[in-house]
Amino acid sequence: MPRHFRKVTDLSIPALHELFDLTREVKRHPDRFGRALEGRTLAMIFEKPSLRTRVTFQTGIFQMGGQGIYLGPADIQLGKRESLFDIAANLSRWVDAIMIRTFGHHLIDGMAEHSDVPVINGLSDKFHPCQALADFFTLQEHTGKLAGKTLAWVGDGNNVLHSLALCGAMLGMHIRYATPSTHVPDEAVMNEARAIAKEMGGSIHGCFEPAEAVAGAHAVYTDVWASMGQESEADERKQIFAEFQVNAALMQKALPDAFFMHCLPAHRGEEVTDEVVDAGYSIVFDQAENRLHAQKALMLTLMRR
Repeated sequence: MPRHFRKVTDLSIPALHELFDLTREVKRHPDRFGRALEGRTLAMIFEKPSLRTRVTFQTGIFQMGGQGIYLGPADIQLGKRESLFDIAANLSRWVDAIMIRTFGHHLIDGMAEHSDVPVINGLSDKFHPCQALADFFTLQEHTGKLAGKTLAWVGDGNNVLHSLALCGAMLGMHIRYATPSTHVPDEAVMNEARAIAKEMGGSIHGCFEPAEAVAGAHAVYTDVWASMGQESEADERKQIFAEFQVNAALMQKALPDAFFMHCLPAHRGEEVTDEVVDAGYSIVFDQAENRLHAQKALMLTLMRR
């Protein structure tokens, strides 16, 4: 098992499947884990605000007998008010793990380098690995074995897509993504995903046409066009991404029983229409619920070392 969870590939492929098994057990029998992390403390550093990340981590460790301490921008500024080394050295003396939701991924790596306790990436500008764990666990609940299935991404080549591509590759899936030519994902990350997919019998394919990515897919996934920190680009991005909206017509190009997925929050009427996000095939709130269970399994894995 890894010491830290900075990106999905910190897990081996067997460890990823073991984590899904533990997630399933935690979800079915939460009472069995009510004291599993008794006396343990999770420091939760938030440089970006959050609904799902904060509530699921804080609730998750509480449900297992531990506590989460929220540290917002007024409490801590990574590498600014105090060096990463000093922050890591202090927190390592007090807590059992550190979760960080921040902008620059280098801050995650820097904290992990200097920390004596596990560091969890709650979100960075490059990866969102906790979201990917919940997403593929959710898809597995609804479709069974994931190897050989196709997940289509429509929208920005962002941190969520990076983590989905890596995790999907590890699971032997086919990941097809459609982005504007001006907003493609990081090529180094996608090459890493392609290499893993090749070994596992899956594939990674990028294009610029949503219909091409979605055709015959088992699930269709999108995210907001402008994330936190990109507010000044919102109007420009609306024009660039106008043809990348997931609507009923696009969903019809996927398999008849395809699911719709979104990491939330959703900007309804922009990247997705109400008729899709509220449809019976939408599993967005199952994904959100499973953030709790997947992160409980992750904390158990890292904090019971």
